Amino acid sequence: MASKFLGKSLAQLNEEMGQIPDISVLTGGERVVVKPIPLVQISPNPDQPRKTFNEKELKDLLESVKERGVLQPIILRTVQNKPYLYEIVAGERRFRAAKMANLSEIPALVKTLDDKNAAEISLIENVQRENLNPVEEAEGYQNLMQKYGYELEEVSKLIGKSESYIRNLMRINALPDSVKQLIKEGKISASHARTIAVSDNPEQLAHDIVNNKLSVAETQKQVKKAGRSTKSRNFTQNTLDGAYVEKIENKIAKHLGTDVKLREKRGGAGQFIISFSNRIQMEDLINKLSK
Repeated sequence: MASKFLGKSLAQLNEEMGQIPDISVLTGGERVVVKPIPLVQISPNPDQPRKTFNEKELKDLLESVKERGVLQPIILRTVQNKPYLYEIVAGERRFRAAKMANLSEIPALVKTLDDKNAAEISLIENVQRENLNPVEEAEGYQNLMQKYGYELEEVSKLIGKSESYIRNLMRINALPDSVKQLIKEGKISASHARTIAVSDNPEQLAHDIVNNKLSVAETQKQVKKAGRSTKSRNFTQNTLDGAYVEKIENKIAKHLGTDVKLREKRGGAGQFIISFSNRIQMEDLINKLSK
């Protein structure tokens, strides 16, 4: 038997059942609350990675909201010094659809988050839902690394994607805005974009891809003919082979008796990360390194 509540909006359920009670949920060490929040008290997050919203997808979501209401709570955080205002951390599409459906409120999970944690959750939610275009995704990774000091390995673990995937995708950030617009419009794929990002003339190649419907393999041949940019070449020359990095890490770890990680950065720079589990081990490492 179909549920008697199917097709009812949040407002209709409130009218039939009375005010929906707050639902207290324990996440980690924090107790958060799922409750209906008036839409007028909610504002979008200006730093959220998703900048474009597909009109067709939004209309489809609107029809679902009209028929069933908002089934999954959005995630909010309180606005500093304004306890009755909230900022969206995740779920802006659901928020927009609710407004278009003329709902007065929306179910929300209210959490206490700083800017860094909010950026993490927003990016993870969007990437997992595959809501971001390649440009937005690449900018989201760059934002975590530049604004909040994440290393590539940390972003990889946080998002659940390989370091090589993230590194290659972030090449898109160096492309001209005109090329990024073609990517956002779906006229150039992420694979095409990563390929032309290392060339001397990505704009010309982008137009060749669109006008001549070049495959990725054909684009790679064009890049080889046109030549790679000096910036890209320098970065490639300064990138150590993965097997060699592992060999270095194992060699130093064996000598020091602890885990060691090598992190290479642009221009040949980098750092060694040496781990210790207690003060005694720390003192031992200091003695070994001092010698």
